[in-house]
Amino acid sequence: MMKTRRIENGIVTAFTLLAAACWVFPLYWAFVTSIRTDENVVAKPGLLPDQFNLSSYADAIFNTKLMIWYLNSVGTAVIVTAVVIVISMMCAYALSQIRFPGRRLLYLVVLASFMIPAQALVVTQFILMNDIGAINSWAGIILPQLIVPVVIIVYKQFFDAVPKEMREAAVLDGGGEYTILFKVYLPLNWGITTALAIVTFIGVWNAFFWPFLVVTSEDMMTIPVGITQVNDAFGVAYARIMSVAMLAALPVVLAYLIFQRRVTEAVMISSGVKG
Repeated sequence: MMKTRRIENGIVTAFTLLAAACWVFPLYWAFVTSIRTDENVVAKPGLLPDQFNLSSYADAIFNTKLMIWYLNSVGTAVIVTAVVIVISMMCAYALSQIRFPGRRLLYLVVLASFMIPAQALVVTQFILMNDIGAINSWAGIILPQLIVPVVIIVYKQFFDAVPKEMREAAVLDGGGEYTILFKVYLPLNWGITTALAIVTFIGVWNAFFWPFLVVTSEDMMTIPVGITQVNDAFGVAYARIMSVAMLAALPVVLAYLIFQRRVTEAVMISSGVKG
């Protein structure tokens, strides 16, 4: 039995290492490409770095609008994350703790939203943003990304699990709904809030499809969309594109390395909800 278990563990480990290699290889290839010149990338392709040239990084920083794209990505991601966390927490608290007409129907609507692909709403969202004059603006990027049902559901599950005696004690002390939410319930779920905020921020930072549709001006592009504008008069500049991609991924990689446990917790929570 021990021998069989060791064989099984070895097979699982081998598949895990293979999956990790498949995931890491594109990143490795992008890094190797970014530290070579565009001429060598095309003329001498290879898996091993034959030079260490940072000219593509300098070119990406000083000869593109990378800093503007960074500002747009940071600004939109921070605003979306803050608004999503606050409104989702308040909505979940109301669904969990406050009795009002239509509460169950509203919760069913939130659950049913999982069955509607985001891509199915793109046309109507674009028409709406155009009607209110939000094309090529932060408002156009931000507004359609403010509704995240999974965050509402995660918060509601947490609020449902909080003992009712805590709410009753706060009510007896004269606390209103906002006091109970932000001074009683919020301190209890800082871990969940932090995890959801990090995952939401990363999701907005990496968003490409909607910002690509709603933004046409380079000065309003976010990092994922701005990468598509990195080229030269002779075609695609592979080294420069890869250097911009590596710089674009750097904040997300750092955030994951710093908050790895919180990110993993949020992914497990959201996966459990979706399952």
